[in-house]
Amino acid sequence: MRKPILALLLAAAALHANAADLLQTVKARGTLKVAMEGVYPPFNFKEKNGELAGYDVDVARLVAGKLGLKPEFVTTEWASILAGLASNKYDVIISQVGINPKREQAFDFSVPYIYSSPMLIVRKDEKNNWTSLEQLKGKRVGAGQGSVYEMQLKAVPGIEVKGYPAAPENLQDLALGRIDAALNDSLITAYLLKTTKLPIKAGARVGNTERMGIPFQKGNPEFKAALNKVLADAAADGSLKAISMKWFGTDVTKAP
Repeated sequence: MRKPILALLLAAAALHANAADLLQTVKARGTLKVAMEGVYPPFNFKEKNGELAGYDVDVARLVAGKLGLKPEFVTTEWASILAGLASNKYDVIISQVGINPKREQAFDFSVPYIYSSPMLIVRKDEKNNWTSLEQLKGKRVGAGQGSVYEMQLKAVPGIEVKGYPAAPENLQDLALGRIDAALNDSLITAYLLKTTKLPIKAGARVGNTERMGIPFQKGNPEFKAALNKVLADAAADGSLKAISMKWFGTDVTKAP
């Protein structure tokens, strides 16, 4: 995040500090305004009938319901989604927002509700057990064109990197033996493996784990406590795991 934008977000947060706690506001309104992109399957996207669906959508409905509220969805471009939260256009964002120090200066976050990291994808009959990118020197590895994963591969001398416009072509070439491995986000990998019939499997995690949380305006301790309790209860009773299994076929709600 560039400094001028961060300064604006911090200023907006400071102005909000004296307002009523968000929990009181949403309870009085009866709805929880939730922002998301709406174009990011399997996390949040629109089905053919125009209805929102995805992992984040199910989490949002769970959270709102446990708070005694109805979810009110707002779709917006990723580039402006944090600025919209800072200007109070919605109450929370549930759209795979990574928790990092810069964002935590401007917003409060819930406890993480999903975790991801870079992950290798290999053929089912692959005998090598690669556990780092350095071990792939001399190998052909595919990744999305212009993605952070392509950049990570190119940063390792000796890897022959092949960029792809989309995951299906990448995985097809992997299955056909045109490349030796592919690199992608572990969440996307879980979804792809759940939905494909190709003879491929998940390999090792080869990077830092990223935590995704629900950001909201600072100065709302009651809302933060209530939100975190909802997520803790959903983790304890298996509700979060059930949503994860539905979309990914594995539990991505716990730190690896």
